[in-house]
Amino acid sequence: MAKKLSLFLMFLACTLVSAQWQSKYEAKMLIDGNDTLRYRIMYPKNFKEDGNYPVVLFLHGAGERGNDNEKQLWNGGKLFATDYLQEKYPAVVIFPQCPTDSYWASVDVDRSSYPINLDFKYSEGPTKPLEMVMELLETTIAEPYTNDNQVYLMGLSMGGMGTFELLSRKPDTFAAAVPICGGGEPESVSNYAQNTPLWVFHGAQDNVVHPLQSMEMVSALLKAGVYPKFTIYDFANHNSWDPAFAEPDLLPWLFSHVKKPIQAISE
Repeated sequence: MAKKLSLFLMFLACTLVSAQWQSKYEAKMLIDGNDTLRYRIMYPKNFKEDGNYPVVLFLHGAGERGNDNEKQLWNGGKLFATDYLQEKYPAVVIFPQCPTDSYWASVDVDRSSYPINLDFKYSEGPTKPLEMVMELLETTIAEPYTNDNQVYLMGLSMGGMGTFELLSRKPDTFAAAVPICGGGEPESVSNYAQNTPLWVFHGAQDNVVHPLQSMEMVSALLKAGVYPKFTIYDFANHNSWDPAFAEPDLLPWLFSHVKKPIQAISE
């Protein structure tokens, strides 16, 4: 009996700790006609309306799609929500949730074999969820308490694909970006290569999204004359976000960047 009680108390303690950091993210919705974008947003501790805070936008993976406005915090939510990191890197952090029947990126996904086959179609325009994410981001950046020179983008798997696409659609917005186990249209990197430093992650053993997807994007960036950070974990499968989040330099690297001024094109 004592052992069962002890296990129950441990479970209860873990649940309370989990609820504690998750409760830092306020649940909100953006409504556009018949479409709803659910999202969670965390403001800095001791938030001030006259502050000057960085903004972090995080795009989740396909497994966290839905309408509960909770699952999108599963991977990455805690990364920014510990008391220590809130003190060290005070920021406005946004986790939107993609509906189950849609996708962040404009891509046809063939799951008949693995790794999955991806056919990106940026020319067809953004998906409705990504379009609403862009609207949400613009609204947030327009607030007087945000620093539009420190807007950061991260995403994993489907969100890594959304990260690459969003960079191409908003090339002058982000100070730095972190796509994890994603992919995209290599020819699109010319839109943002000179403006936005990237740290790209992938697992060499990824049997869901082939690591060549990230490697092709990195290759395109190198051809564009920039030098992204690229980490490929020899031991990791698809969940390369776990070792990526554990990188001690990840957040220092991210928050060290300030948006570069737009370079004039010489005649």
